[in-house]
Amino acid sequence: MVKRTALNKLSNKELENYLNSENRFVPEAVHMAFEILEERGRVFTEAEKIHIQNIIQHKKQTEAAKKHEETEDWKDHITNDPSAVKLYSRTLILVSSFFLGTFFGAVLLSLNFLKLKKYIPAAFTFLFGTIYIPLQYYAYNFLVENNLVTSSRHSPEILPVIAGPIILIIIWVTTMPKRIVYRSQSYLFPIILAVIMLFLIFNNYNGLFSSYFLMRFSQ
Repeated sequence: MVKRTALNKLSNKELENYLNSENRFVPEAVHMAFEILEERGRVFTEAEKIHIQNIIQHKKQTEAAKKHEETEDWKDHITNDPSAVKLYSRTLILVSSFFLGTFFGAVLLSLNFLKLKKYIPAAFTFLFGTIYIPLQYYAYNFLVENNLVTSSRHSPEILPVIAGPIILIIIWVTTMPKRIVYRSQSYLFPIILAVIMLFLIFNNYNGLFSSYFLMRFSQ
């Protein structure tokens, strides 16, 4: 956020730097510098005004293009093209991880990496999902023992539940090939794995899955 008061403290020479075509300032700052100089009596020719407007416009277009690039990086690019690789979708991994646990989503994401022959990310993701089971258990017990668990929807106990799936999506975005176009993989294996996870969750051996959403709904 550009503050006009900060620019008002600058000298004319310093403000002139904002109008240089090679400057790294945001378009709002360039526009403010132009206005302040005019208020101080600096007379600009029509050619200079056009040049400054072009600088501002170019900066706005660059910012918009950068935001578009970042948005595209976070999008899920699913296609029906039969030549595209088959992967488990990002949405499936995110949603299933909330209900069936981070380990479930980590297995699916690891299989995606294996399909793309990215073996180190596959091993890392699987290890993360495995470690997250006891990590979530101990984090939940810590919250319970310190009376931090409430009936509110904003109870801190949901933090370990949602943190894992979010980390998985971050791993996807930062490690997968940028804007990879893929087809949805068959749901057969996720269904089989889901049945196994449901059995484990509802048996809840030693309270290992007490913090899972499904356990909260069943209470």
